[in-house]
Amino acid sequence: MSTLSGACIIAQSGGPTAAINASTYGAIITAMKRREITRVLGARNGIRGVLDDNLVDLDKEEPYELELLKYTPSSALGSCRYKLKDPSEDDSDYRRILDIFVKYGVRYFFYNGGNDSMDTCNKISKYCLEHGYECRVMGIPKTIDNDLVETDHCPGYGSAAKYIATSMMEVYKDTHVYDIGTITVIEVMGRNAGWLAAASSLASLKGCGPDLIYLPEVPFDFDKFLEGADYFYKKNNHCVIVVSEGIRDKDGRYIVEYASSQARQKDSFGHAQMGGLAAYIADAVKNHIGAKVRGIELSLLQRCASHWASHTDIDESFRAGRAAVEYAVEGLTGKMVGFQRVYDQGGNYRCDIKLIDLEKVANKEKHVPIDWINATGDGLNEKFFDYALPLIQGTVNIPIEDGLPRHARLRMVKAMV
Repeated sequence: MSTLSGACIIAQSGGPTAAINASTYGAIITAMKRREITRVLGARNGIRGVLDDNLVDLDKEEPYELELLKYTPSSALGSCRYKLKDPSEDDSDYRRILDIFVKYGVRYFFYNGGNDSMDTCNKISKYCLEHGYECRVMGIPKTIDNDLVETDHCPGYGSAAKYIATSMMEVYKDTHVYDIGTITVIEVMGRNAGWLAAASSLASLKGCGPDLIYLPEVPFDFDKFLEGADYFYKKNNHCVIVVSEGIRDKDGRYIVEYASSQARQKDSFGHAQMGGLAAYIADAVKNHIGAKVRGIELSLLQRCASHWASHTDIDESFRAGRAAVEYAVEGLTGKMVGFQRVYDQGGNYRCDIKLIDLEKVANKEKHVPIDWINATGDGLNEKFFDYALPLIQGTVNIPIEDGLPRHARLRMVKAMV
């Protein structure tokens, strides 16, 4: 493959994570070191930043501020949820993207996101190829949902899982303080895959796990659920329940739709608006059992808790961004960086990088294997523990200023031609 010289654009999309900026930093710092990449640009708010010509010159950022991205939550460049249409129906967005690429001499495009972002990446890659414009397009994965296919796990999941498991332990301790019986319902993110709710089971290894866990992978039976809650409440005088926001009944209807018309609203990708499930479930339990019940929705906390990030996750996320740039410069395009789990002879975990065709990833979801869920469908087994534990290892030594985390403060200098 011949050497390709030109600028690159790095962008972020979808829901933020505690590790997405580590991936972006890996891509930025690697791109700056490659002579083939003449300029490192960032798009504000994902693909919208490209469409709106809202680019920033990352070469003009202070090195220390860029390094702090490894410890900074959210999406430093801004995010979006914008769906590109099928180019055979309307290619106006694609023509605009190509115009921007030509304007700034862009020959490399790196998109850091989840399922929908990989779809965007795939479409842009194909359009460039079909129209004879050489631009190497690479997807850098991220999602706390851990639902990207073909990769063992996703950057961002380990940190979210660590936070959820730890929060579960802390809530468990709090709920068992009083002699008055209580039932606590904790709602965890996860529209169609239960990886995050499953992470709460790790607290069981320390004796502080939930009594019941419900994932989208198993149809939710209200009667069976109430029987289980009643059983544990009467047995222990306390009951802790974790529900994934995307649990559904046997007909595939989201349980949260029972409570809120908002849940029936869809975004541009056809995703339902989630939230409010814990309160609905708590009311149902209270009416059935008559106990003191509290509903807790972890909401954004589980994806932005960089203060308790997994060191393993941050390290692997950085490596994903770095690998995307290195492979693109070597001549590859239309790929997503993925992870391959490896164990050495001593049984020690290692994560290797592999590349996956974007076509195989876009618009697909990976679910928790059914054989990792217990026989009653309300908990996890050892197979999940073995899978998840390596991903939450290590703590990050975050910089502190005035007793608070020191996050990156980027200048965001407008890019000029």
